[in-house]
Amino acid sequence: MRQELLSLPKGLAEEVSKNLVMVARLIDEDPEQAYAYSRIALRLASRVAAVREAAGFAAYATQKYSEALAEFRAAKRMTGSVELWPVMADCERGLGRPERALAMAGEPEVQKLDKAGQVEMRLVAAGARRDMGQLDAAIVTLQSPELASNSVQPWTARLRYAYADALLAAGREDEAREWFAKTVEADKDGAMDASDRLAELDGVEFVDALGGDEPDEIDEIDDEDDEQDSAEVAAAERASDQAEYYDEDDEEYEPLERSAEADADVDLTDEIVVVEDEDEDEDEDEDDVQARDKA
Repeated sequence: MRQELLSLPKGLAEEVSKNLVMVARLIDEDPEQAYAYSRIALRLASRVAAVREAAGFAAYATQKYSEALAEFRAAKRMTGSVELWPVMADCERGLGRPERALAMAGEPEVQKLDKAGQVEMRLVAAGARRDMGQLDAAIVTLQSPELASNSVQPWTARLRYAYADALLAAGREDEAREWFAKTVEADKDGAMDASDRLAELDGVEFVDALGGDEPDEIDEIDDEDDEQDSAEVAAAERASDQAEYYDEDDEEYEPLERSAEADADVDLTDEIVVVEDEDEDEDEDEDDVQARDKA
């Protein structure tokens, strides 16, 4: 790629390179954004094969198969390489033309592919067979020395997974279980869900290890706690209320309504302290003085 970009002016090459880096960085996690960057690079340098290839893969990741196929064909014409042949055949599948994908699997270009490319072409051909409803033929297509080999190669997990999935679709569950297990052995990075498929076949159900409540249940528990807290607060307020007594002749007198619970909190043995009116005390003192004067 670097060699191809050297044919561009320095500033332009740097700009194109930045966009291609973003395509590579985002194509798995955000394919739409990667596609946007690829279109920028394509406008800047459409005559660079690496740019056409990156644009093709970005379009492929967003399922724009017609556009991807056009970009791959352009890159193939520029380089003369057959490296993109399997993904071009898969684009034909994406466009609803599995018979064309099968035809490409029989072309001389396949013999020029390296081992990884030939395995990829076999996977595409098997997928095309399944698209056409030829399930048994798909299983036979995947049966190969690469599948039977005990050595683990970059393509081993995907090949075993496709074979197990085809067996399961054909109702051959015991064989499918065996090959899903072999897929798990080859899939060191856990990139595929073979372990989940295997557990499903074995009837294993995964349960939340933390025993957490469902969101609705949590809301109900919170509501119950709030109601309980409110009741406790109200009870505490009632318990802390002190009895207030007013003179009934007072215009502002309002008798307090006391509940049975409040009455239960009152100790009938509590000492009642009577506070005499100061005016009455003064009257009594004057009477005593007058009586002493007469005596």
